[in-house]
Amino acid sequence: MWNRDRVWMHYVKNIVAADMSSAVFLASYLRRIGITRDYAATLEVYDLQRYRVIRNTLKVKVALKEKRNKPFIFVAGKN
Repeated sequence: MWNRDRVWMHYVKNIVAADMSSAVFLASYLRRIGITRDYAATLEVYDLQRYRVIRNTLKVKVALKEKRNKPFIFVAGKN
């Protein structure tokens, strides 16, 4: 699993990885997490199965992490 002959490199934005593909993956993953964290505050979720609107930021994050292809659950901007 761990190759001892690899050298860990320090890339931009404090990403430490053994090769470029790992660094790209980590950068994209961290970007996605950051966008989701910041963007969830501006969203609300309409759940037509349970007849409710989710506006709490933590509950919106949970709803975004859940299975995306559930019917009658919609994500929309607050404005």
